[in-house]
Amino acid sequence: MFSKSKKKELTLMANAIRSLTIDSVEKANSGHPGMPLGIADVATVLFSFFLKFDPEYPKWPDRDRFILSAGHGSMLLYALSYLVGYKDSSLNQLKKFRQLGSKTAGHPEYGLLKCIETTTGPLGQGLANAVGMALSESLLNSIYGKSIVNHKTYVIVGDGCLMEGISQESISIAGHLKLKNLIVIFDNNGISIDGPTSLASSENHMLRFKSCGWDTIEIDGHNFDEIFNAFNKAKKNLKPTFISCKTTIGFGSPNKSGKSSSHGSPLGQDEAIATRNNLNILEWKNFKLPKKVLNLWAKCSKKGNRERINWDNRLNKSKKKNIFLRQIKPLRYLRNKISKDYLRKILEEKKPEATRKSSQNSIEILSQSIKNFLGGSADLTESNLTKVKASKVSGKKINYIHYGIREHLMAAAMNGISLHGGFIPYGGTFLIFSDYCKNAIRLSALMKQQVIYVFTHDSIGLGEDGPTHQPVEQLVGLRAIPNLLVLRPCDSIETFECWELALINNDKPSCLILSRQGLPLIRNDIKTNECKKGGYFIEENKNSKLTLFASGSEVSLALKVYQLLKKKKILSNLVSMPSIELFESQSQLYKNKILGKNPRVFIEAGASMNWYKFKEKNDIIIGIDTFGESGKGNEVMKHFGFDENLILNKILDKI
Repeated sequence: MFSKSKKKELTLMANAIRSLTIDSVEKANSGHPGMPLGIADVATVLFSFFLKFDPEYPKWPDRDRFILSAGHGSMLLYALSYLVGYKDSSLNQLKKFRQLGSKTAGHPEYGLLKCIETTTGPLGQGLANAVGMALSESLLNSIYGKSIVNHKTYVIVGDGCLMEGISQESISIAGHLKLKNLIVIFDNNGISIDGPTSLASSENHMLRFKSCGWDTIEIDGHNFDEIFNAFNKAKKNLKPTFISCKTTIGFGSPNKSGKSSSHGSPLGQDEAIATRNNLNILEWKNFKLPKKVLNLWAKCSKKGNRERINWDNRLNKSKKKNIFLRQIKPLRYLRNKISKDYLRKILEEKKPEATRKSSQNSIEILSQSIKNFLGGSADLTESNLTKVKASKVSGKKINYIHYGIREHLMAAAMNGISLHGGFIPYGGTFLIFSDYCKNAIRLSALMKQQVIYVFTHDSIGLGEDGPTHQPVEQLVGLRAIPNLLVLRPCDSIETFECWELALINNDKPSCLILSRQGLPLIRNDIKTNECKKGGYFIEENKNSKLTLFASGSEVSLALKVYQLLKKKKILSNLVSMPSIELFESQSQLYKNKILGKNPRVFIEAGASMNWYKFKEKNDIIIGIDTFGESGKGNEVMKHFGFDENLILNKILDKI
C-alpha cells in the first residue's frame, strides 16, 4: 500500500524515536529503552495518520486521548511530544530524562508535560483510565452529538498491563458497554523483566478480548501497511478494538533485541553505537536529528491543527455551545437556597439516620444544582446508597454506572473520567474494599483529581458480616496518602458539609467514610460549614478537666460519655474530628485551642495509630488494634470497649 519512498520516510521517523530514546536513556544511565525501540513503528503510523491532536491547544476538548499504560516506556511519549512540537517538550527536557526536577520523569506524570493525559506506571492503571475516558466521550457524544464530541482513546499496553488483574475488569466492562471509541494497542513483544512471558503466562489474548465483546486484530508491528490497515479498521468499528502488534523489544539492537536485557537497563555505549549502525543512523549525533526528519514529524501536527479550527467553528455555530462549555468547566460550588432549606429541614426533623443514607440525601439535593455528576457503585448500589432519583442508567443523559463487582476498575476509571473532563465522578463500595481501590486512589491524589470515593459500612459497628468485612486499618491507610481528603461525618449535617468539601476541593480526591448503622443528629447549627476546620467543639466548657475527641459514629458515643461526666460534676469538652487532614492544615493557634492542655481521650472504632500524633502522657486512646468479630453491631462495639460506661471507667481510673 505504502510506496517505497513513503516507507523510507516512516522508517526515518520511527528511527527518530529510537535515536532520542537511546540518547536519553544512555545520558541518564537509567530507563527502559526496549519498549520504545520496539513500538516506534506503530506509534509513527498512529501519530502520522490517525491521532487527532493539536500541540498549539494541548487541552482541546475533542482531541484524541493517547495513553501510555506501559508507563515504563515513557521515552516513547517524551520523544513523540518533542517531535510533534509540544512547546513544553524541549530537547533540554529530554537531556534531563529521569533527573530531579525535570518534566521527563521516570514514568509519565500528569501535569508535568501537556502531552501526558494521565500518570502511569502501576501496570494496568492506564488501561482502566482509558476505559473511563472512552466512557466519558461516549456519554458526552450522546448528549452533544458528533459535531462537538467525536474522538478516540488510544492506549498502549504491554504484557504486564494484561497480566495485572485490573485488565480483566477493564476489558470486561468496556466490551459490555460497547465503547467503540476505545482502541487498545498491545505491544506484544513476549518479554518481561524476568525473561520470556512464557515463564508465567500462556493465555490467548485474542480469544480473551473477543470473549468480552471486542473486535480483535493481529498484525506485524513492524509492517507499516498492516499497522495502517489495522488502525483504519479500528476507527470504523462498532466495538472496542484490540490490536495485537507483534514487535521485537529493543528493535535494532544487535545483541539485546528480543531479550529482557533491553527491557529495563540502558543498552550501554558500545551497544548503542552498534544499534545506530544497525538502524543506518550512525551519522546522527546525540540529540541531533536531520532537518528532513524533523520536518516530516512537524507535518503530523498540521492535520490536527486544521481539525481543531474546524471544530472551533462548529462549536461557535452550535446552539449547545454554552451548555457544553459549562459542563467541561471546573465546578465552583456555593451553598444555595436548596441546600439551606435542606439543612433547615434536618434541624426541624431531628431524626436519627445512617450517614450512608444522609449521603444519598445529600446527593439528591446537590444533583438539583450540579448537573454533571457521574455516579456509580461496585454492585453495592442498595448498600452504598449512591443512586438517587436524578440517576439515569439508560438513554441520552446517563449519569449513573453499574460498575459490577469491579472495585479496581471503578476507582481507576473514575480517574479517567475526571481527567477527560465533563463529569464529577463518584463511586461507592464498602470501606473494607478500599484496599482494592488503593492504587487508583493514590494516583487520584498524585494527579490532584476531583474524584469522590463513597465508602460505607465503616467500622466493626456494621455487625454480623464479621471481621472479613469490618474495616480496622483502612482509615489509617487512607489518611497516610498525601493530598487525599478523608472525611468521616458524625450525622446528617456533617455528611452534607463533607459533600460540600468534596466539591469545593477540586484539586484533590475525597473519601467519604460512612456508617451502616443509624446515628442521632448531634449538630444544632447550620450557619457555617464547621467540617472545613477538620475538628471543632461540639461542646466547650471554660473549666473543663479533659477533652473528648471522636469521628463519625463515635461522636455520638463520646457525647454520651460527656453527659455521664457532667452528671459526676466533671466538665469536659467534646470535639468532632471529621477530617484529620483539614485539622492539621489549620493555624497553630486554632489547633492549640482545640487540643488544649488538659488530658485528652480519643475515641474511634479503627486502628489507634492515627491518634498518637496528638497523644501526650496522660491521654487515652480508645481504638481497635485487632480484627473484629461477627455479631450484632451494638454488641460487637461493646465487646471491644466502645461503650459509654466502659469508657467512663477508663477515664475515672486514669484522670
